[in-house]
Amino acid sequence: MPHHSALSNAPLSTRWRSYRRVPSTRLPRRWRDWLLHPGSLTQRLTEAAGGDFRVELSFQGWGMPTLSEARSLGIDPRQQALIREVRLIGRGQTWVYARSIIPASTLKGPLRKLRRLGNRSLGSLLFKEPTMHRGPIETCSLRLDGLLEPVSARRSVFYLRGLPLLVCEVFLPSLQRVQ
Repeated sequence: MPHHSALSNAPLSTRWRSYRRVPSTRLPRRWRDWLLHPGSLTQRLTEAAGGDFRVELSFQGWGMPTLSEARSLGIDPRQQALIREVRLIGRGQTWVYARSIIPASTLKGPLRKLRRLGNRSLGSLLFKEPTMHRGPIETCSLRLDGLLEPVSARRSVFYLRGLPLLVCEVFLPSLQRVQ
């Protein structure tokens, strides 16, 4: 089922690089701290916004992950997954686009609650889950429709109760103005 959101036309199959293999000095200096931050992005954005922060659901539904996303998750690229796209908004401006890919096999037992997040932050749940383990952070630079300059993005596979989900976060120029 096709859908249109800010990330629909983004080249998310681009070449991602683990920052462990590429020196962090090769990352854009202005984004380095954001890209490599190991903690909750939601918490950090809330602090940067002085509490004026919200999550807005742009799209949620079943679909096919990109080949790159499927490989990262270790799933068959033809396997349906729950795709969730949100805007992370601070001080009334979209600072980050986020896209999560949750395989159907992850959405069982207590993790069924991931289907009903709505406008709540996935990060607020992830970083409270005692079984959560985060895989390596991968980064890339990509172009989004409507923006003149390339933007930086990161993604990680998170494991909850040993089950994977992928989170991709695209940092927008509007976030730079608050630093």
